Amino acid sequence: MTEPGGSGTPFSARSYEWRLHSDHEAVERHLETEVTRAGARRAFVIASPSIASRTNTIDRIAATLADRYAGAFAGIEVDSTYRSVAAATDAAREAEPDLLIAVGGGSVIVGARVVDVYLCEDGDPFELMTQYPEGRPAVSPRLMAPKLPIVNIPTTPTSAINRAGSGLANPELDHRMEYFDPKTRPVAILWDWQALRATPLPVMRSTATTTFAGAVSAAAAAEANPLVEGDRAQILRLARRAYPRLITDPDAIAPRIDLCAAALLQNRSADDGASGGIGTRDPVFGGDYAISTALHVLYPAIGQGESTSVLQATVARRAAASGLVDAEASRRVAELLDAWRAGMTGADATMAAAEAIDETYRAAGMPVRIRDLKVPREDFGRIAEATLKNFNANQGTRSPAERRQQTLELLEACW
Repeated sequence: MTEPGGSGTPFSARSYEWRLHSDHEAVERHLETEVTRAGARRAFVIASPSIASRTNTIDRIAATLADRYAGAFAGIEVDSTYRSVAAATDAAREAEPDLLIAVGGGSVIVGARVVDVYLCEDGDPFELMTQYPEGRPAVSPRLMAPKLPIVNIPTTPTSAINRAGSGLANPELDHRMEYFDPKTRPVAILWDWQALRATPLPVMRSTATTTFAGAVSAAAAAEANPLVEGDRAQILRLARRAYPRLITDPDAIAPRIDLCAAALLQNRSADDGASGGIGTRDPVFGGDYAISTALHVLYPAIGQGESTSVLQATVARRAAASGLVDAEASRRVAELLDAWRAGMTGADATMAAAEAIDETYRAAGMPVRIRDLKVPREDFGRIAEATLKNFNANQGTRSPAERRQQTLELLEACW
């Protein structure tokens, strides 16, 4: 039974041990302490080519750890490709590490988690991943082996910052290679200001867009328990002030830290009892996670932010037109976006909020229509097929034909 008010709602929450350090020289001031705390003697770095070629972060790590630095693999590709993660695993296995350090955006952090799985689990990677048996719900195998501790040094405000699920791109398959293991959550997170400042604005903006979109979606959610309520309120405050400032003051560290904090709180919201996982979004303001994922997996040049911004407002407008909106939820979102006017109906508020969302993205230089992404219209069928096997968005319980048709209709509406 649920009573009025968040504090009267039955709920459960989880907590995971991790430490966070935000500092201009977080690597020099805190990394060695965290490696020592984990009892590690051989720390292996996993990064992307851009981290190695455009920044000195790996050199700083090596200098800080001295004889406890076991080497680095700087070849993780965009969207954590299976081939690059397999290569990283081979390099790590040769280095014999007892701790992994992920330096980069979501692709690197996700890739490092899977490297941990591959190093520690016995079995074929294709058997360890989520399985999609024909005509039955998806199955995510339990990965029971102990894992190496991980330290994450994110360079973007990615939702991967301390998650447990991971997905790899593999063009040889018709879906991502998905793994879930809570033991791959980081023991420590370092927001190193130098590393964050080194991330180019377009990359930062794309990831920040997904953070802002998630904040808007969370605002529409039904009343939650008091822990989640606090998370969501702060996420909104952080995202609202940071996203515009990131564009107007791109060299400032404050909006980058605010956005990282918002991404971290979005994850904590799920742990604090918010229903669903990262792929569970508000049906009106949450866009379409499966299509967004398919777009940036099938087209490596399309970032997660761009694949989000082209969908969110149109999904909301379609909901308003069909009458499938919650008036109070739409009002909350419209008020957040300064789009609410007295006397608005739920549909009015939804339409006004959708226009405000598009205006925000346009001001940031983000695309708002799929045609802006240069995706061929004749590829819509291929995109629809890619949405069928996404564990976060579709665990195999919906009809493939229904999901495919919904995707095609939405793609046309967003064109």
